[in-house]
Amino acid sequence: MGQPVRFGVVGSGWRAGFYLRVARAFPERFAVTAVVTRSAERGAEVERAWGVPTVRTVEELVTGDVPGAGARADRPELVVTSTPWPVTPEVVREVVAAGVPVLAETPPAPDVDGMRALWADVGATDLVQVAEHSPFMPQHAARLALARAGLLGTVTSAQVSSTHLYHAVALLRAFLGAGRGEVEVRAVTSTAPLVDPQTRDGLTGATEPAPATTTLATLDLGDGRLGLYDFTDNQWHNPLRGNRVVVRGSHGELVDDRLTRWVDPETVVDSVLVRRQAGVEQDLDGFDLLHVSLDGQVRWRNALVGGRLADDDLAVAGLLLGCGAWVRGEGPAPYPLAEGLQDHLLGLAIGEAARTGQPVRTAREAWA
Repeated sequence: MGQPVRFGVVGSGWRAGFYLRVARAFPERFAVTAVVTRSAERGAEVERAWGVPTVRTVEELVTGDVPGAGARADRPELVVTSTPWPVTPEVVREVVAAGVPVLAETPPAPDVDGMRALWADVGATDLVQVAEHSPFMPQHAARLALARAGLLGTVTSAQVSSTHLYHAVALLRAFLGAGRGEVEVRAVTSTAPLVDPQTRDGLTGATEPAPATTTLATLDLGDGRLGLYDFTDNQWHNPLRGNRVVVRGSHGELVDDRLTRWVDPETVVDSVLVRRQAGVEQDLDGFDLLHVSLDGQVRWRNALVGGRLADDDLAVAGLLLGCGAWVRGEGPAPYPLAEGLQDHLLGLAIGEAARTGQPVRTAREAWA
């Protein structure tokens, strides 16, 4: 199994908790060297909640200068930035200047000018990955495996209705095998009543509909490839709006978990992606996702069985494992900075097209 991936975290907010939770569940696979917090008071809270050391500066983190750690002090192999949008580029620059690889939370910079400046400063270092976790979620990873195996033939269109902007764009680009060239984006919005029973903070107690905005956008990615973006306010948490994925190709289509495909001139068959879930009814081994299969062939397998992790946590863990292999020269870069910048570029274009009602054509940027 090898040594655990040693990583530090800059920031201590909601998203940082995903990385700390994964590390706590699998100490043999991940080790948190320290967490940077702005104040000693917040640091004490993090230390009590997670049992990890904290420091106040990025310099202390990247050098392993952790007060009170003594012989346990360790320089991280990787630094995760879990910071507000405007802060992230500066943290990335500081960590890269120290020669330490970075996993930057999305988006890596707030706007187009910021992305261009960040790429100019750190793009050539190849030290930056982006924590775009959506393609690493178990069900999406299995769907991508089907597309990449050619079961749909040539993929020509994809529709994602589950998450917003750069996350959805990452999925669309992955399904379509799109690069980082010019893209034309068109978008419309509509507002309609919708009950909102739940948010990230829990149940709302709402009983009456309130206005909710839906954004629909098309992305012409060239070479006959079309992406359809569909997102409604708070769709991540509102149980009245589900997830929907449609991927179409020359020889079939995938609708959520059902694959319809051409086999020969007389035969079209249907198959279903199946989640193998432990801990259901009389299965006494504990609740856990084991694998996702199609027609008896595993298309995604859980590398961290026993952690009882949600899909979102499994995606974060998959990214961390990928980064660990990457920094040790044992695997490819899981999600390079150029990919994350392109995702956000197109996400911003969706927002602009929705606001103006006019088509937006993105240029071929330096990271292409």
